[in-house]
Amino acid sequence: MSTNKYVDQICVVLILAILAGVLALFALTGGSVSQGGVEKAYESGLFDTTKVHTLDITMEDWEGFLETCENEAYAMCSVTIDGETVREIGIRAKGNSSLTQVKQSGNNRYSFKLEFDHYQDGVNYQGLDKLSLNNIIQDNTYLKDYLCYQLMGEFGVAAPLCSYVYLTVNGEDWGLYLAVEGVEESFLERNYGSGSGELYKPDNMDLGGGHGDGGDFTPPEDADFSAALPGEAQPAEQEGPAAGEFPPGEGGQPPEGMEAFGPGGGGMNSDDLKLLYTDDDYDSYANIFDNAKTEITDKDKSRLIRSLKTLNEGEEIENVVDVEEVLRYFVVHNFVCNFDSYTGSMVHNYYLYEEDGVLSMIPWDYNLAFGGFQMGGDATTMVNFPIDTPVSGGSVEDRPMLAWIFADETYTQQYHALFDQFIAEIFESGAFQAELDRVVELISPYVEKDPTKFCTYEEFETGAAALKDFCLLRAQSVRGQLTGTIPATSDGQQADSGSLVDASGLTLSDMGSMHGGAMEAMGPGGRPGGGPHQRDDVSSPQGTTEGERPPGVGERPPAENNSPGEAGP
Repeated sequence: MSTNKYVDQICVVLILAILAGVLALFALTGGSVSQGGVEKAYESGLFDTTKVHTLDITMEDWEGFLETCENEAYAMCSVTIDGETVREIGIRAKGNSSLTQVKQSGNNRYSFKLEFDHYQDGVNYQGLDKLSLNNIIQDNTYLKDYLCYQLMGEFGVAAPLCSYVYLTVNGEDWGLYLAVEGVEESFLERNYGSGSGELYKPDNMDLGGGHGDGGDFTPPEDADFSAALPGEAQPAEQEGPAAGEFPPGEGGQPPEGMEAFGPGGGGMNSDDLKLLYTDDDYDSYANIFDNAKTEITDKDKSRLIRSLKTLNEGEEIENVVDVEEVLRYFVVHNFVCNFDSYTGSMVHNYYLYEEDGVLSMIPWDYNLAFGGFQMGGDATTMVNFPIDTPVSGGSVEDRPMLAWIFADETYTQQYHALFDQFIAEIFESGAFQAELDRVVELISPYVEKDPTKFCTYEEFETGAAALKDFCLLRAQSVRGQLTGTIPATSDGQQADSGSLVDASGLTLSDMGSMHGGAMEAMGPGGRPGGGPHQRDDVSSPQGTTEGERPPGVGERPPAENNSPGEAGP
């Protein structure tokens, strides 16, 4: 009996020792080990979506930094987030065409990227290594990126976390931004653990893809993509330009500025961006390998090429695709109608994750979702966009990461079942409406105060209401497509347009668009020195002269609306 007594005591000691070891591990990692990854402190800190956070950038020569933003070069600054300061970190402007747009307009409201460990290894904020600060260009709703990332995350997709931050510079008001978790080391560890696989940001190096930020590439004003959308006036056999093509300009040539998008393997329509298998030559996949976000070897390259070959053959899909994850990704992606993406005419704005030969998609850049990228068609066309032929400008067949879903009835049925779940749980339950209303109420005073915003407060209100209506009508159409009362393909919709959900009361541009909002705001009616948007019929603060920071304006909301450490308008 005494032996058993000691055995029991020894077991208790061992259990306590193990628990102590686990607690010590938690303390060292700054989180707790969870299934598939490591919990990070910033999940419930910076990315707490119940409040608007504060973020102050401190930099000695802010004006000098702004003058060189288009170069995307890093400069040193310090940031204070919700009262916690991190010193000597890297900051640069980010974006593709938006950099040029903001530069040409004279407005200094750039998007930024903060790299906490740029100058000192190991520096982070609550375990976060990279942070994007999105300027919400071309989005009058202030909601598109936020909602898309939230929908992705809620539906089980590995998506970047995000939250709203009210940005100040050296203590002076700058504006309401969306803070987005960088899809790099911290993201990988949070989602996949310390032994994560390889990450790529497929993008065209010749068109601003050098940093792999994704882009907001904006084609010329006269470029016409309306033929890429399903519609009554379109012959049933024509879904849009052939793969790699754009509507020609005069003399059969591409419109000015679109030369890089011609037929073949060049430009943003190149085969590797579509994830098409061509051969085993590493150089054939330069737009993938040159934009790797993790260190890769020839072995990694060969493994990815083998996976692409199997994917394109359409066999043994389970061996090369994370089926459940990718299906969930495309359910949300195809709902929100974002064609500045893998399913659009310009194939970019996605991350490709590979681990042990298995591929999955990570969402990125949705400021032109909900029809914001289209330059033709109407709201009814976009609200009813077919879920079984969800490509604009090309075909499902030349998007192999999507094509397998519709090439096998079993996968198609699984896709439809997940779409049914998505519509029922998010929209028909009322959860979407409640969340959108909550966020609009949360950010409204900050939008009203925002001294550098690309639209008026009234345009924000109109845009947010239009986005809500769009999504509810879109959910109604998708439900009809799932039950068969509305065709789920472009050919079917062209043959039976009378069954479509009527969205003629919506104006898509109210939500912002490629050439709307921001660019119109920078016209002759803008502030002196090319400052923020201002109209004669809208009361707003006096403009700034060139080189001045915009002043803080507006009134602080009631104290009860502000949580401790929360930004107060």
